[in-house]
Amino acid sequence: MKSHGKALILDGIIQCTEKDEFSYQEAIAFLPLCSHPNPKTVLIVGGGDGGVAREVAKHPEVERIVQVEIDVKVLEVSKKYMPLLGAGLDHPKVTLNIGDGFEFLKQHEGQFDVIITDSSDPIGPAECLFQASYFSLMKTALKPGGIVCSQAGTAWANLDHVTQTLLHCKSAFPVASYGIVAVPTYPTGQIGFVLGGLSVETNFKEPTKVFSDSDLDQMKMKYYDDEVHRAAFVLPRFIRKALHQANDDK
Repeated sequence: MKSHGKALILDGIIQCTEKDEFSYQEAIAFLPLCSHPNPKTVLIVGGGDGGVAREVAKHPEVERIVQVEIDVKVLEVSKKYMPLLGAGLDHPKVTLNIGDGFEFLKQHEGQFDVIITDSSDPIGPAECLFQASYFSLMKTALKPGGIVCSQAGTAWANLDHVTQTLLHCKSAFPVASYGIVAVPTYPTGQIGFVLGGLSVETNFKEPTKVFSDSDLDQMKMKYYDDEVHRAAFVLPRFIRKALHQANDDK
């Protein structure tokens, strides 16, 4: 990985590398944050490397970030070996909890404006985070008008998984969408997210918050801006058709 710097690998699967981690972290954070009119309280489920917390903390309207991570080792390794990511865990806006995100949600009804799930792939412990029951549980933990965003895999490798995850999201939320981002070191060079909103007025394809170039420079943003936001929801025809078909067949 000389050309990509240090990498975090779990069970043989690349989670992030220093060279291109920013595109994933910025997208999973700012797609939901800039779709919400006033995202003051944010819950991060997973994200133990600290990258999502680092990005969420940049948003000027975010006042409080609660993070729940089940794997203590990920926290320790990231802080020690990938401080550019791990520093996010020590931000003053962040309160870190060690434990199971599923159980945490059950105990925190109606508390968050935005919930971001930065999980590993749907194998083993993370499998429950891709089910309909998880999206229903997130719904109960949101404040009115709340938004969720979850890592949802790539349609190039597993279109069935993407469509099923989006359908699970749609079963809980009146508004749902699937967006994509380029991450060269991931399989197929791309990853996607499902987003769900409680308000029928939410339009994920048009950001409610648009930052100026000087704002973005000050925030040290490398990937995200309002044009990238809109482009994330412009999908190739085969993905768009599959998602529409799955919705029609449900």
